[in-house]
Amino acid sequence: MEKYILDTNLFFNMEADLGLGKNTKELVVGLTKIIKKQKNKQFLMTPSAINEFLSFFSDEQKKASFVNDFLSSIIIQSPDYNKINISAIVFYKLIKEIRTRSYRGLNIAEEEIKKAAKMMMGVKNLTEKEFQIKIGEIIKKLRERYRQATRFGFLDSTTDLDLIILAKEVDGFLISTDEGMLYWGRILAVKEILPQVWLKRVELS
Repeated sequence: MEKYILDTNLFFNMEADLGLGKNTKELVVGLTKIIKKQKNKQFLMTPSAINEFLSFFSDEQKKASFVNDFLSSIIIQSPDYNKINISAIVFYKLIKEIRTRSYRGLNIAEEEIKKAAKMMMGVKNLTEKEFQIKIGEIIKKLRERYRQATRFGFLDSTTDLDLIILAKEVDGFLISTDEGMLYWGRILAVKEILPQVWLKRVELS
């Protein structure tokens, strides 16, 4: 029996191109219909992924039938970290990656601070609002660059790790568009399927 571990971004990143609709609701409804037709396949998410999934909906939307229909059609399972042995080389690569990204983030912060200092040279008697507007541009750019340097393509949440470990534990396919999750999933030898062809496999096999 094939098992598929679903990442939250499948439902909110329309670039996943599942072909089930133009918005999250249409996608969830379409996927639920497909899941309910499958008797020899399992679709899993971790509790942390479910919490993340629900966080994108308002309290009213969480009560909607399409959300509850989806939740009732999948298996919610926590990974058993005690069952999985992880090679020391994985920790070596993780620490090396963290160090590299931290250094990169520090350099970016220094560059943006220098830009801010140059921009404010000779500027006097700004009101609080004028100051916030002027410095806000620098802060926004710093956040964007820092996030790109430290988080993009990296394993940046315990939810990501939960999904990878669960896929490893049940020998399932990891379904995600998150480059960081897929990269570390490959390091742990987890199976994967490209989201854009995944449903073809589900419906044909």
